[in-house]
Amino acid sequence: MPGPVAPEAVRRDTGGMIAMLFLAAAAAGAPLFARASEDLWGIAPCELCLWQRTPYWVAAALALAAALLPRARRPLAGLAILAVLVSGAIAGFHIGVEQGWWPSPLPGCQAPRSAGGASVDDLMRSLNAAPSKPCDAPTYLIPGLPVSMAAMNLLYALGLSALAAIWIRRGARR
Repeated sequence: MPGPVAPEAVRRDTGGMIAMLFLAAAAAGAPLFARASEDLWGIAPCELCLWQRTPYWVAAALALAAALLPRARRPLAGLAILAVLVSGAIAGFHIGVEQGWWPSPLPGCQAPRSAGGASVDDLMRSLNAAPSKPCDAPTYLIPGLPVSMAAMNLLYALGLSALAAIWIRRGARR
């Protein structure tokens, strides 16, 4: 039968749990903000934009699990940070597509093009029911600030993952 728990251990565990809950909320906040920007400001996402959201949901779930499972907190938190960095990597790739450094391999990212000799009816039938935004057309949230939403996501992912790594290291030293 385990003995009484030292107050410092309880305080450390509570601090780690709060840090992981904050990481879960911050990770979930990114795709929620992106979705809200569609509804509030009418911003249309491209396929790469949508791909950047999934790793945040994975990170939020892993961070929530880390908050609830103190014995597995460090590995789960590490995986959550890795998931956030995956979204950042996709954002970095997206920035390259926006800048024309390389083309996107995703078919949904390509602007519709005419196949020579096709009739207007053939072209209309080949279009998606809901047109998607080409991935090489950057979306700027703040007028006058030349930072696309993909670049904002990269900065957010790097900042959030660095902050979470600091929390983990501080928890390990205590």
